[in-house]
Amino acid sequence: MRTSLLLTTLILLALCCAVFSLLSGSVATGWGDLLAALSGNADPTTSVIILELRWPRTAAAFVTGALLALAGGLMQVLLRNPLADPYVLGISGGAASGALLAMLLGAGTLLLHGTAFGGALFSMLLVFGLAHGSGSWTSHRLLLTGVVVAAGWGALIAFLLAISPDAGLRGMLFWLMGDLSHAGTPLAGGVLLLVGLVTCFGLGRSLNTLAHGANVAHTLGVNVDSLRRAIYLLASVLTASAVTLAGSIGFVGLIVPHMLRLLGVRDHRLLLPAAALLGGSLLIIADTLARTLFAPRQLPVGVLTALVGVPLFLLLLYRTRNGTGTREYG
Repeated sequence: MRTSLLLTTLILLALCCAVFSLLSGSVATGWGDLLAALSGNADPTTSVIILELRWPRTAAAFVTGALLALAGGLMQVLLRNPLADPYVLGISGGAASGALLAMLLGAGTLLLHGTAFGGALFSMLLVFGLAHGSGSWTSHRLLLTGVVVAAGWGALIAFLLAISPDAGLRGMLFWLMGDLSHAGTPLAGGVLLLVGLVTCFGLGRSLNTLAHGANVAHTLGVNVDSLRRAIYLLASVLTASAVTLAGSIGFVGLIVPHMLRLLGVRDHRLLLPAAALLGGSLLIIADTLARTLFAPRQLPVGVLTALVGVPLFLLLLYRTRNGTGTREYG
């Protein structure tokens, strides 16, 4: 009953956020306009605004937020740290370097997305190979390798920004801070999200066991090495897809899973789909505010998620210092 209530509430929240996004913008629209557009009876201008401008962006915001929240929940189990997020292992740095290089060369949107995804996958394989090496693969070694690789990507990003012409610098900075203004209908991202949710549900029992430590998981018959590889691969691909869609949007993957844990949700078969719904809803709201607060000017959506995420991150850091933030990880 509790599971059904939580998921039903989050689904309704996502629908309400989507409707709010479709009705909000620099051009005033109401319920009648929305219903007319959905039924195909709206005038051409209203139909274009709602169905061709706002709807793809709303869908992209939901899918991106859901991907980040799902990846964040997986990373926190993999590293057994509630302060881990999807970007901690340098995946976003690889995607950003690929995207900025494509922008510098004047590539189109399709090639930009391709290079961003390719950069993210290259970073994933690089961290995986270096962290595994010839010895054992521990969460501490993986985290250290990811931090070092992320620092290297940061240096490359700074170099690309330094040599970029002024005309293209604004677009690069917007992408780095998270930007959904050029996102289309996220069909590939939506399919990947569904695959990720189904996979996570199948791994739910093993994830619950791993959250209590590798030794406990070994004792209960879980193949820890294989499970860790599966988690890392899945979380990395989810992150790569999210970054490809909207650039680097911080704090969604960090905050959302922990918010649910604070509500008492511990079972990953419930926590991860709930995180996807809540993460998608939060990013829809953030993106709607980003394009309406100073309309017709738009803010990078990552700015708003950071403004909310920073104080929450400090709160989590304070809880961890007191030993309360890692209780669910044994």
